[in-house]
Amino acid sequence: HQEMVGEEMGDQDGVLMFDESGFSKKGDCSAGTSRQYNGEIGKVDNCQVGVFAGYASPKGYGLVDKRLFMSEKWFEDDYEEKREKCKVPDDLTFKTKPELAAEMFFDIVAKDNLLFNYIVADNLYGNSPTFIDAVESCVDKTYMVSAACNTLFWLRRPVTEEHVYQHEGEQRSKQVLAENEKAPITFDTFAKNLHNVFWYKRTVSEGAKGPIEYEFTKRNVMLAKDGLPDKNVWLIIRRTVGKNPEYSYYISNAPVSTRLNFFVWLSGIRWAVEQCFQECKSGLGMGEYQVRKYTGWNRHMLTCMLAHFFLWHIKIALEDKAPAITLPQIRLLLEVVCLLYTSPSPRD
Repeated sequence: HQEMVGEEMGDQDGVLMFDESGFSKKGDCSAGTSRQYNGEIGKVDNCQVGVFAGYASPKGYGLVDKRLFMSEKWFEDDYEEKREKCKVPDDLTFKTKPELAAEMFFDIVAKDNLLFNYIVADNLYGNSPTFIDAVESCVDKTYMVSAACNTLFWLRRPVTEEHVYQHEGEQRSKQVLAENEKAPITFDTFAKNLHNVFWYKRTVSEGAKGPIEYEFTKRNVMLAKDGLPDKNVWLIIRRTVGKNPEYSYYISNAPVSTRLNFFVWLSGIRWAVEQCFQECKSGLGMGEYQVRKYTGWNRHMLTCMLAHFFLWHIKIALEDKAPAITLPQIRLLLEVVCLLYTSPSPRD
């Protein structure tokens, strides 16, 4: 699937996107089902949650990988019988959502079927050292991920010094802030005290009711970790236009010379993965399934991903002449295609 997406949509300016999507369930017998946050309805509910990797380029967008998130309780002894009924692989272990995203990222890089230069994700992944370490391991890739409003930073790197102290009769040392250095501040504090002259209005996309505009600003900052300077990144702040603005925060490892318009573009590209979820759920039955087994969930999601890609294939091949196509027709075509690929010989 990734190879086909790469052939049809691959572009040097390709973007990898990571996000999760919830699937409400009434019972508790399906693999991974538990009470957890369901982003689709915006609250904690009984549901399954999948972590997905998406791909977007100037030629199109689609989902390219998936993992079923299974909470820790599913790996406890009390759930052994359920794991057996749901055919959960014996070697499967608990992984957080950012760990699942990092796993997919490494798989995509290893397969090398998708051209991409950029990575975007929301703050669940942006606040995860595991995920950030994964994307930073590819030194030629640029990420821009959402960050929490209470993230601490300095506008310049603070001076540190070595502090020598005694511990249980043993002399030790550690790095501390120099005496005259100020404590770090939060993204939220900085943004809400920034003068209006430093904000720039930009159009992110064209909506049904006209251009969608936000105000942006950027700063090269030093993040804080355990009260000490950690890494130098771009801080990009976006706020809604008008009274009582709402703020969004992003960090990026982009080069120092990067212009604001680049960050404006990346901030709006994540809509593509949300669009994938909406199109797959509303038209391709992504959330309409009765399977309970771990393998069944994965097969259903892959089928929906293939169906979504098939629609893009039609659109790319036929451009404006692409015909309207119904869900039953898509399923029939996929059955024929799958048979062609799995038959032992063309004659069969």
